[in-house]
Amino acid sequence: MSEEQSAPVCYRHRNRQTYLRCVRCDKPICADCRIDAPVGFQCPDCVAEGRRTMRKTRSSFGGGARAGAAGTVTKVLIGANVAVFVLAIVSELVAGGTIQAVTGSAMTPLHWLGAEIGFLPGYSTEVTVSVFGASITAPVVAAGGYFRMITAMFLHFGAIHLLFNMVVLWMLGRILERDLGPARFLAAYFLSGLAGSVAVYLFSYDSFTAGASGAVYGLFGLLIMVNRKLRRDNQGIYVLLGLNLVLTIFMGFSLAGHVGGLVGGLICGAILTFAPRERRQLHWIGFAVFLIALAAITFFQTGALDNRFDVV
Repeated sequence: MSEEQSAPVCYRHRNRQTYLRCVRCDKPICADCRIDAPVGFQCPDCVAEGRRTMRKTRSSFGGGARAGAAGTVTKVLIGANVAVFVLAIVSELVAGGTIQAVTGSAMTPLHWLGAEIGFLPGYSTEVTVSVFGASITAPVVAAGGYFRMITAMFLHFGAIHLLFNMVVLWMLGRILERDLGPARFLAAYFLSGLAGSVAVYLFSYDSFTAGASGAVYGLFGLLIMVNRKLRRDNQGIYVLLGLNLVLTIFMGFSLAGHVGGLVGGLICGAILTFAPRERRQLHWIGFAVFLIALAAITFFQTGALDNRFDVV
């Protein structure tokens, strides 16, 4: 038997003779199949198996180390807010309104349906409005319209209101999404916004409120806690937060919603930073407990308003 006939062949290309072998499984591989390794070469099967069994790098808070680097969730949230703003303007124009929805504080049909209206004593407990030609009736929060606490987070009064919130969301959101990972960041964002809505329902139930401000202020609180955990300087965040709170007071914005969101962000940050590194599943348990607490406060307030004003 000749040397040429006895030469091994590549396990993937049976018509190719080779003297190269995988350093892991010792299977013969040709030049096209070989993959450079720290020592020698590996076959495609061993490289694929190594990738499957390789432990993924995690951030300090349990998210994938690179999962939030692109800021995808932040971009989607900004896109959703802008899309709802455009829809609100269109709904106003279709209903025969003016472009005031862009520059002022007009209540468009979408605002009447989705803004947080806790309860207005002396007014109806539900709102009926024509949206894109369809007549839709929606209850206020005290009459069971709890969805308003979420939908209000995507509605804004004018372009300046939207622009301010989106700029801060862009600045802080990408940092937090990178540090926490997309899932934890998104959960904390919505819990902070919901905390702001609950605070409005408690202390300003007889008002019309909307905006992502509660969630955005929650990002301030969340970043403060994350920076403390990672030993980063918070001085700039304190200054920016202080200026925003002063602006909230002097401009007559929803102080309850802003402070409620800030407290919600601090609580979410505490859940993320105080849980032991080896027990990151406690993050989700903590979030669930916080959500239950917010729901309990909301139902308690509904009962109190029902007893006080005979809400139907």
